[in-house]
Amino acid sequence: MAAAVSILFLSDLQLSARGVMLAIASGSIASGLGYVTWYAALRGLTSTRAATVQLSVPVIAAIGGVILLAEPLSLRLVLASAATLGGIALVLLQRTARD
Repeated sequence: MAAAVSILFLSDLQLSARGVMLAIASGSIASGLGYVTWYAALRGLTSTRAATVQLSVPVIAAIGGVILLAEPLSLRLVLASAATLGGIALVLLQRTARD
């Protein structure tokens, strides 16, 4: 969808070699570090726990935005994060009680 809309603004496109290289480097470094971290963490998790914990990624990203980018910390973000993490905790605690 974003690529299709971008076609409308193709005449405003401004690229520099340095900008393109920085975008590629930052994307590959961020992705690479993310995959290394995730696969290291997977060694100690069952598939159910891994799937459940993966649901925390949006909360982590939102907290990163608040801390690193000075995004506003709204009541909506706090409640949504609490609900998400609460749901994850319920699943993990339920699985622990059964095991």
